[in-house]
Amino acid sequence: MFPHLHISGPVVETPRLILRMQQRTDFERFAEVLADEQAAKHIGGVLVRAAAWRRFLQMPGAWVLQGYAMFSVVERASGRWLGMTGPWFPDGWPGTEVGWTFHPDAWGKGYATEAATAAIDWAFAHLDWTEVIHSIDPDNHASIKLAERLGSSYRGPGQLPEPFADAKIGLWGQSRAHWLARRAQEQHA
Repeated sequence: MFPHLHISGPVVETPRLILRMQQRTDFERFAEVLADEQAAKHIGGVLVRAAAWRRFLQMPGAWVLQGYAMFSVVERASGRWLGMTGPWFPDGWPGTEVGWTFHPDAWGKGYATEAATAAIDWAFAHLDWTEVIHSIDPDNHASIKLAERLGSSYRGPGQLPEPFADAKIGLWGQSRAHWLARRAQEQHA
């Protein structure tokens, strides 16, 4: 219906990564994440391809309607989609979140730390947020370690809105002032 409609959002670059709005070509690897039992375990569980497509459409829609959403994370050298990270604050959410999810073949390489750092920098530079949180399943030890590497601390149990109200989560987070002070210290080290 709109074959020439092209919407693009901001692009953030790091030494190894490009963070940008989702593109249709990202869907294959996104669907692989949601089809993988271990990768999908802490983000709502495995989804069939058609349901994964509907979830995939959430982020571009959020970019268009609210001006921010999670970025697709792409490896600069290869152009390969690695995962998603970025600001996320749907209706009823427990706070202004920067979340993440990555393809299993991207785990353990530092991509999540690099990408989430850039996403938090972007969120604080472009959104009127005073803090970021991370809603993490208490059994998701890799995400907890990432939150800690980012300087976030445990704030206690949290509650997500329906249809995720039964999900067991802990809230990790930090203030904008804490993040900016930490980033300034890192740059002077």
